[in-house]
Amino acid sequence: MPHFPPDSVPDAAPQTTPVRPTAETLYDLLVIGAGPTGLSCAIEAQRSGLRVVLVDKGCVCNSLFHYPSHMTFFTTSELLEIGDIPFPSPNAKPTRNEALEYYRHVAAHYKLDVRQYQRVERVTGSNENFSVHIVDRFGRQGILLARKLAIATGYYDLPNYMNIPGEELSKVHHYYDDPHPYFGTDVLLIGGKNSAAIAALELWRHGARVTLVHRGAEIHRHVKYWIKPDIENRIKNGEITAYFSSNVIEITPDSVMLDTPDGRVNLPNDFVFAMTGYRPDFSFLESMGIQFEGPDCLPICDPDTLESNVPGIYLAGVIVAGSRTNEIFIENGRFHGRQIAQSLVLSLAAHK
Repeated sequence: MPHFPPDSVPDAAPQTTPVRPTAETLYDLLVIGAGPTGLSCAIEAQRSGLRVVLVDKGCVCNSLFHYPSHMTFFTTSELLEIGDIPFPSPNAKPTRNEALEYYRHVAAHYKLDVRQYQRVERVTGSNENFSVHIVDRFGRQGILLARKLAIATGYYDLPNYMNIPGEELSKVHHYYDDPHPYFGTDVLLIGGKNSAAIAALELWRHGARVTLVHRGAEIHRHVKYWIKPDIENRIKNGEITAYFSSNVIEITPDSVMLDTPDGRVNLPNDFVFAMTGYRPDFSFLESMGIQFEGPDCLPICDPDTLESNVPGIYLAGVIVAGSRTNEIFIENGRFHGRQIAQSLVLSLAAHK
């Protein structure tokens, strides 16, 4: 399964890092995923007096860390807050770097036990007695024991692949980070939504020769209102070349082949950014016995408690909406922790 490189993020306040138990510990809750929603789940459970541990295959807020380096959120800082900790920002909309700093400090404030760079390979056992099998960056294996699990893995890890010749080339990327390395090069972006439009504009403004390819007839209508006229004007002025109602059908080391309404077009190319969206890791959920329903692969869970069809396994964040990844964001997923914590307290008390 594709995964992010293990890039390090320094601790916000290393002196507040909790001392981890040395003996085998049965945790009340183990949270898989240490993004904003996972952190919120851990905070709310910990505030309820439960022993909690988080596991993430990358760093804290791994998905946010891999957002574009100069990204600005579409929302205001107060809507990103968790754990009743204010998120101060001098900007109307906070930046990626501000968010990373905020969430680091929240994790440090609550002394959360976060096991970074620990990939969950599989889960065995059952309610009240789960075994979570993990492996670190060096292939060393371990097991964490927990009475309950909360899955908050998001969806940003798995790109929607195009399955076309050449997609495996090293010049093809499904994540956009920084424009600097692409100065003076021919860059093609695939997609017509926010991510593609923002990347196209940023790359063009930093000296790349940018081409946009979109299977739709125009820039998507849901592109943010301050971005849409900007990208449309750049296209109208010929500063960014655009091919609509078109598809990339082949990528080679030096070119890309397009299928357009006017026939096939071969373009010189150095780099490709396929901004084709992402999906949750349904196979991982299925491996734990979680079932889905409907064409959108909605996981079965109680809307009040967020407990899945598997007793003791809770779902949080965007994965609750299945493939409808545009319905749940940090702004509403951050409240899932309270729902889960309330259910946990009642459930765990019943088993004592």
